[in-house]
Amino acid sequence: MCAVWLKLVTILCLSCTALTGPESGGVVWRDFGGSVTIQCRSPEQDQESLSLKKGLGEDEILFKESNSEKPTISSEFTSRLELHGVFPSMDIFIKNLTSADTGPYWCTYTKFDQMTSQRVTMKGTGSVLLVVTDTMKQCDPENKNLVLVSVVISAAVLLGIIMGFFIWIILKTKTLRSTVKPRHTTTNDVYEDMRGTLRR
Repeated sequence: MCAVWLKLVTILCLSCTALTGPESGGVVWRDFGGSVTIQCRSPEQDQESLSLKKGLGEDEILFKESNSEKPTISSEFTSRLELHGVFPSMDIFIKNLTSADTGPYWCTYTKFDQMTSQRVTMKGTGSVLLVVTDTMKQCDPENKNLVLVSVVISAAVLLGIIMGFFIWIILKTKTLRSTVKPRHTTTNDVYEDMRGTLRR
C-alpha cells in the first residue's frame, strides 16, 4: 500500500514540474509492454542538435546532431527506441515500456548564436508525462474503494481540526476580553478647597 502512495505522490509531483508550459503534450498513460511516440518540434528551424531528456535529473536518452545520420542513444533504450521524421521535427518512438520508464520527457534543441558567440539551448514542444501501468499489479476494486474512503476520512478529520482550532481561538479571545479589568491608578494629587480663603 505504501508503494502505491509513493508512486501516486511521485506522479503528481512530476506532473507539476513537467507540464507547466503551454507547449506541453499532457499526461500519457500506457500499459506495461506498450509503446509511446514523443513528437519533438523546434521553435526555430536552424537548430544544430536535438536531445530527449527524462526525469528530474535530466537524464539524456537521445542526442542527435543535424548533420549526423546516427543518433547517440542511452544504453537502456538502444533496442527500444526509433527515430522518424526529418530534423528538427522528429518523432521518437519507444516500445516495450516498463514501469521504470514512468516520468517526464521533453525535447531540447541547441544552436550556435552568432551575436553572443555562445551555444544556446531552448526547449522544444512535445513534452509528455509518461505513466506506465503494470496490469499484473493493479489493485482490486476493494483496495480502490479503501483508498477513496481513507482520503475522504483524512480530509474530514483535517477540516474538523482546522474548525476546532478557529473555535478555540474565538473562545479564548472572548474570555480574555471579559476578564480584563480597567486599571485603577493612584495619584498623589492633593485637592484643597480654596473658596473660603479667597476674601476681599
